[in-house]
Amino acid sequence: MDTMSGLKRTHYCGDVEGIGNEVVVGGYVQKIRDLGNLIFIDLRDRTGIVQLAFDDATDRDIFKKASSCRSEYVLMAKGVVRERESKNSAIKTGNIEIDVKDLRILAKAQTPPFEIVDDTNVNEELRLKYRYLDLRRKVLQDNLIMRSKIAKVARDYYYENGFIEIETPMMIKSTPEGARDYLVPSRVHHGKFYALPQSPQMYKQLLMIAGFDRYIQLARCFRDEDLRADRQPEFTQIDLEMSFVDVEDILEMNEGFIKRLFKEILDVDIPTPLPRLTYKEAMERYGSDKPDTRFGMEICDVSELVKDCGFGVFSSAVQSGGSVRAIVAKDAAKTLTRKEIDKLTEYVRGIGAKGLAFVRWVDDAPSCSFAKFLAEGELDAVLNKVGAQKDDVVLLVADKNKITLPVLGALRLKVAKQLDIIPDGYNFLWITEFPFFEYDEDTDSWVAMHHPFTMPMDECIQYLESDPGKVIAKAYDLVLNGTELSSGSIRITDYELQQKMFRALGLSDEEIEAKFGFLVEAYKYGAAPHGGMGIGLDRLAMIMTGNDSLRDVTAFPKVQNASELMSGAPNVVDGEQLEELAISIVPDKN
Repeated sequence: MDTMSGLKRTHYCGDVEGIGNEVVVGGYVQKIRDLGNLIFIDLRDRTGIVQLAFDDATDRDIFKKASSCRSEYVLMAKGVVRERESKNSAIKTGNIEIDVKDLRILAKAQTPPFEIVDDTNVNEELRLKYRYLDLRRKVLQDNLIMRSKIAKVARDYYYENGFIEIETPMMIKSTPEGARDYLVPSRVHHGKFYALPQSPQMYKQLLMIAGFDRYIQLARCFRDEDLRADRQPEFTQIDLEMSFVDVEDILEMNEGFIKRLFKEILDVDIPTPLPRLTYKEAMERYGSDKPDTRFGMEICDVSELVKDCGFGVFSSAVQSGGSVRAIVAKDAAKTLTRKEIDKLTEYVRGIGAKGLAFVRWVDDAPSCSFAKFLAEGELDAVLNKVGAQKDDVVLLVADKNKITLPVLGALRLKVAKQLDIIPDGYNFLWITEFPFFEYDEDTDSWVAMHHPFTMPMDECIQYLESDPGKVIAKAYDLVLNGTELSSGSIRITDYELQQKMFRALGLSDEEIEAKFGFLVEAYKYGAAPHGGMGIGLDRLAMIMTGNDSLRDVTAFPKVQNASELMSGAPNVVDGEQLEELAISIVPDKN
């Protein structure tokens, strides 16, 4: 095997230029074309590809060495840049090549289990098993490079606005934050455990109490929950907190970051201030607290028009305090056939609805699944109300609002994707004025929608104990194209109010002390008003790179069961380690 002795890289492959310049490059063999008296090697690094050329004028030993190269060999080459005869407009260096004068084979490679190309149909499981090879593909390298750029812009922006980067602990006390903790056993303190942080929430509040005023951290967070495309058990937040602020200050600060980020990275101008919807408006119009507003198909309430009709499903829903609501799929009658509507009916049943009523307007007279129950003129009134015309399909759900709205919200997205009507673009949206509590029917109690340190609206404090359903939080989410990017709030800093909040959540003094004692104690020593948020770096990178899965913007991701296929994590540990931790494993009875 050759060495690098005497060679020092002068250029990355994608940056080679200047005919007549002597250059030294290093990289992996992407492709070899051996034409007998001519050999061309495409050499690849993270910046791109450059062609190495070997011909009759090349030293014979070097030519022979070039002919022995194979895919993914690691090479260094020294030579002179010259014009390329057969130009390639698909790559940045497509007009030039390197006439090689010195070639070193630094490492040979076995034939990889799959070809290292961007447009691959190799199954993801195999690619994740050999992730270090998969990461050689330009598309994944570009994703991670963009993620790095996002992190840099974030640091630059917040540093320039007076934020101080402070690291918070990775091993903390286990406290309830909405998901299961990952636990770390203590060897020194037998029977006790640290938790990996779901977020730095309490620590960043303590930093405000400590007087740091503006905190920023690219924080690693951990949640032991079921995975999906936009979720990983470990993720990164652009985490921040500010003192002496209210909601408007925080929204304005972070709008500035979004505007700068998209301009610097994508050269896209994001108009500010960003649009806002209250939680109630978002649910009423889109059936979601993270709506995709790139398309219409908004939900329409037709309860008043059908509450007295002969269709019992509609009338009973309204009489029991629910509603009948609809969405209109414009020009969809040919696509949404009866067979397709039957599939949509099964879909909504699977997510909680009792069924799906419809009007499909193909011919002069619309076909309506509940027409026989309607009096003359009632169908026309419904169609006028929802704005339906010939060639449209109206889909209706009747039930309690907590079912009707989210079901139609999910159906709206499903139909839009089926019709392929969602345009490209970046639609940001603030969701504000969240309910503070939500009622948990399983436990017959009110629980906090956000963490228990969230500040209620001033005018709602009076209802904390008497009518929790009326309490609105000073909380806000940032949504992009139907994905929640960030969640934040103004925090409670008054000791007495915090105690009242804990009582409203049904926590005893003993539970408060055990779970939050150190933070509550800190309030007694004076706390500046503060609030903050955490922006999901992974989700931001996913959308900005045009991907649908966090795995595509994570270097070494976990799969659905939270395992990592490449290293085999999680794995068993030997008995000696368990003994040191005073842990025994109970056999799985399944």
